[in-house]
Amino acid sequence: MSTSILPGERPDRLEEECAVFGVFAPGEDVARMTCFGLQALQHRGQESAGIAVGDGETIMASKDLGLVTQVFDEASLAALTGFVAVGHARYSTSGAAASWEAAQPHISAIDETLIALAHNGTLVNTNSLRARLIDDGIQLRSGTDSEVAAKAIGDITKKTHHLREGIRFAMEHLKGAYAMVLASPDCLYAFRDPNGIRPLCMGKLPDDRGWVVSSETCGLDIVGAEYVRDVNPGEIVRFSKDGVTSEQGVPAGRRASCIFEYVYFARPDSVMDGQSVYQARRNMGRILAREAPADADLVLGVPDSGIPSAMGFAFESGIPYADGIVKNRYVGRTFIQPTQAMRQLGIRLKLNPLPSVISGKRLVVIDDSIVRGNTSKKLIEMLRQAGATEVHLRIVSPEVLWPCFYGIDTDTRDQLIAANMTNEEMCEWMGADSLAFISLPGLRESLPDVREPSFCEACFSGDYPVEIPPSTAKKSFMTKADFAAEYARESEKAEKTQVTL
Repeated sequence: MSTSILPGERPDRLEEECAVFGVFAPGEDVARMTCFGLQALQHRGQESAGIAVGDGETIMASKDLGLVTQVFDEASLAALTGFVAVGHARYSTSGAAASWEAAQPHISAIDETLIALAHNGTLVNTNSLRARLIDDGIQLRSGTDSEVAAKAIGDITKKTHHLREGIRFAMEHLKGAYAMVLASPDCLYAFRDPNGIRPLCMGKLPDDRGWVVSSETCGLDIVGAEYVRDVNPGEIVRFSKDGVTSEQGVPAGRRASCIFEYVYFARPDSVMDGQSVYQARRNMGRILAREAPADADLVLGVPDSGIPSAMGFAFESGIPYADGIVKNRYVGRTFIQPTQAMRQLGIRLKLNPLPSVISGKRLVVIDDSIVRGNTSKKLIEMLRQAGATEVHLRIVSPEVLWPCFYGIDTDTRDQLIAANMTNEEMCEWMGADSLAFISLPGLRESLPDVREPSFCEACFSGDYPVEIPPSTAKKSFMTKADFAAEYARESEKAEKTQVTL
């Protein structure tokens, strides 16, 4: 992972994690079902996609860089025959960035038998285990923590002759966040870290045709599976022709589900731990309207995650809601690297204000978070150019003050504008008329239906549920003046570069 960032070099978001999906369904086209499931979960990762299928004797896998629909077609899916499958859509969080070697599922050999592992999350203590595997003569190609987990499971299974012992060994020794699905030639396994940081749920296909495991319930919905329950923290669930079995791989720890799933990561039509994500976001807007009211003519939501919250804010405040920002839904990550000048234009490629709606109006603009601040700054400039007379920025997450080490794209505090500026300084630097964030108690209040309301809130509070090794936790700081000067240098460089569109 990188240790520093220039404004504009990486997305101004807490970036998506990864998606995992698994199917055990004899007699079904499990590769195609997995492909559909990954499409439903595409928002969680767009750098690479992969599917591995077991047919009772061996594992066949296909993976590549790109979106799910770019990686798989009719021919590639037809070649993946079997009755158990795991799939993965990746956003790089640890190890190599966008590379074929880092794409998942990772394959590991147990004598003549193969297993395939897909992982959502980030492990914080893999260095010693990586060294041990290398000493044992095991080759690691990608440098990712997920590959270390796959190889460790395979190595211990080879020695104990029990796959569940290999999985249990990994769960006992690997620290951090993980929701994993693993396919052997004839079984599907699902397991989750003892704190339950990353989400993982299971569902049943109609007429007892099989079982599905997914990062979110929207993945179950697309293949017609009925949600049954979440995989519990520390639990190992095994799906085979003998049925479904469950055991506690490691004792459950302090429950710490990622609260940012509700703010931004999850799809609004998903349900997480009993809580509708869409309803949670509406609640956030309503609570924010009470905590930080504004005198304005219209409420706008920044697409897509800010829209439900904007509707909630409008409902509570009585200020009309309007669609004043249009999103180009066909602009995503690209493997054609843009110039710095094009990166500066990136927000305009994705978002465009509607002058006919906002000209002459005082606006309340609702967004899910502020990480580095440059996107918000550009958006406010665009809204003013489109004729907005006032822009009051309201954020439905608290200030992001601390880096995430559990699978999200922030690794040092110098990337986080709120860790380097006061609220007033941020407001002035971004050019807003006012700026306010929901309180942490208010965010918790927006999740009334969560069955076990205990969250990982480390990005807001600095309270990490899993201890971070000192070598990983080194944090560099950037002063307000350094942050502003760096942004100014990048902007000046972009303005001097001529771009032909």
